[in-house]
Amino acid sequence: MATAVKKPATATTDKIPKSAKIKIAPKEGDVARLRIRVRAYEHKILDASVKQIMDTAIRYDVKFYGPVPVPTEIKKYTVNRSAFIYKNAREQFEMRVHKRLIDILNPTPKIIEALTNLSLPSGVNIDVKMM
Repeated sequence: MATAVKKPATATTDKIPKSAKIKIAPKEGDVARLRIRVRAYEHKILDASVKQIMDTAIRYDVKFYGPVPVPTEIKKYTVNRSAFIYKNAREQFEMRVHKRLIDILNPTPKIIEALTNLSLPSGVNIDVKMM
């Protein structure tokens, strides 16, 4: 009769539970980022606003990434055309929200002040986040 030999547990054969999360400490060489998210219903005014932000960043000689196009958010609404006899006739409407993302690396106080003083067209929503 053969006896089974049990292998000793090693670090490579042990399984790490999926619920364990590994946190990575930030390195000393990490850069500060200013993340700008721009949203608008019309893509033409959105692109014009992004161009203004990029021109400001170039004028102050700051490194930046972008503009990165984020997928368009589409909201669809279905409405009855009539209330009684033609109840099955319906119309569909949709709202499209176009989005762009710009990251400015190592922002200086001058660039932050210049970005806050920009006059952008109405209908453009800007979210600024320091990372």
